[in-house]
Amino acid sequence: MTESSLISRIDRLRHGAPTGMAQHEAVAQWRPPTEADIDGIHAVAAAADAVDHPNWGTAREEIADTFDLPHIDHARDSLVAVDAEGAIIAFGSAFLHPARVGVLTVNLAGAVHPDWRRRGIGTALFGWQRARGLEAVAEAAAEVGAGDGAAGAGGAEDAGTAWTADLKTYAEEGNLDARAIAEKAGFTAERWFTSMERDMRLPVPEITARDGVTVVPYTRDRDDDARLAHNDSFRDHWGSQPSQPETWAKFVGGPFFRPDLSRLAISADGAVVGYSLVSVNEDDWVAMGASSGYIELIGVVRAYRGRRIAPAVIAGTLTAIQAAGLERAVLDVDTASPTGAHTLYEGLGFHPTERSVALVERV
Repeated sequence: MTESSLISRIDRLRHGAPTGMAQHEAVAQWRPPTEADIDGIHAVAAAADAVDHPNWGTAREEIADTFDLPHIDHARDSLVAVDAEGAIIAFGSAFLHPARVGVLTVNLAGAVHPDWRRRGIGTALFGWQRARGLEAVAEAAAEVGAGDGAAGAGGAEDAGTAWTADLKTYAEEGNLDARAIAEKAGFTAERWFTSMERDMRLPVPEITARDGVTVVPYTRDRDDDARLAHNDSFRDHWGSQPSQPETWAKFVGGPFFRPDLSRLAISADGAVVGYSLVSVNEDDWVAMGASSGYIELIGVVRAYRGRRIAPAVIAGTLTAIQAAGLERAVLDVDTASPTGAHTLYEGLGFHPTERSVALVERV
């Protein structure tokens, strides 16, 4: 697939896609959100979460953070649906990932309040999200010179890159309506992810990494070292894009990240070669029925795989979670992970709970 064809492929997909605002007779107004709408968006997310995945919820801070990130322009990338009383009843976004590494990726996310479902609002909203996503990748393709094979805004390194673009959305396995809307729009189920939990009453094995690698608590002076290790670790993982400094800073500097429960693997020469990073959101505990720590990210740089680093950092994290008195450890895993992570987690006492699916339209 040649570089010069990307914009033409996008243009073909955009033919017939809705332009401007979404349309639906039950919606009094469609408009871009502002920071004043954060609570209204969160209220819709909380109501939808209770139906779609009752064991965990969307944090208000997660929504608020999107208004601070430089690569997100809510005036163009987001939309809310408002009823006659002025209340937000649905929201959607199409955020283009800021990385430019040969694949332009747009993540489509949103929800319709359960009281307003089965009326076609989700279909109208998703149609707008797809159209905005295609517009965003077309603009980015032009910036990097992906339309004519020449080096673009990224400089000479862009020349010769075989650019592609992905529009991606996620749905819980049981959310048949969301899956049907995406599939009707041309998205295909491409990857499955499993949530797994571990009862922390189980003993935690003592595991030592090989070749002089040691496991230590996370410290903030290693923030960027951990980010770079993560980017290297996930280069061969499905759909992964390099984490940018701004988004990483939001994560490790946020209110839910727990460095005391997180662990780093350090090589003999002092480099970060592995990590297990944990967040704790107490709002999830009521829905789950137990206190828990969520292992957000686990990885080992590719040059250090095969040295028992992953089980060692996970065991270090589990020991810390147990010592903190938390009742469960939770994580999510790609069922087709190239590192066999699913089998590793089962061996450490995790069991599967629920599944979600990634649906993709590939340009």
